[in-house]
Amino acid sequence: MPKAFESEVPASMRMLLDVNVLIALLDDAHVFSRRANEWLDAVPRRIATCPIVENGVIRIMSAPVYSATHRVTPEQVAQGLRVLLEAVDHEFWPDEVSMLDETLVDFSRLHGHRQVTDAYLLALAVRRQGAMATFDTALPVTAVRGAGRKHVLQI
Repeated sequence: MPKAFESEVPASMRMLLDVNVLIALLDDAHVFSRRANEWLDAVPRRIATCPIVENGVIRIMSAPVYSATHRVTPEQVAQGLRVLLEAVDHEFWPDEVSMLDETLVDFSRLHGHRQVTDAYLLALAVRRQGAMATFDTALPVTAVRGAGRKHVLQI
């Protein structure tokens, strides 16, 4: 975990976890599971989720192609997610921003379809005065008006 990068995010900020971070926390076989769990356990964390993230975790982890050896139903993933979120300082953030809001998103700064959801999650975090926790090193910070390094934590 890049310590210098983390230090730019105030400890008091709530962290909106992206889909991959939540999956890594739930799946011990995930390539970044150890990193995610060490980050979560290092100090008390204030985390957040939203419908896009929760739906993404359930959809991806319950897909037959997710694991050749461990099949889970959407219900089982949802239960695991509930257990995890009940064990931490969690807050649910409803989807309350629009990608069509020109005061929020600068599409000229997005470089492809893979950055759209990241930009949305970052915009939601900025709107809620929080930060986004991610493994992504190419997050489109400049695409979200008002976003800065204090709004992104690369785990």
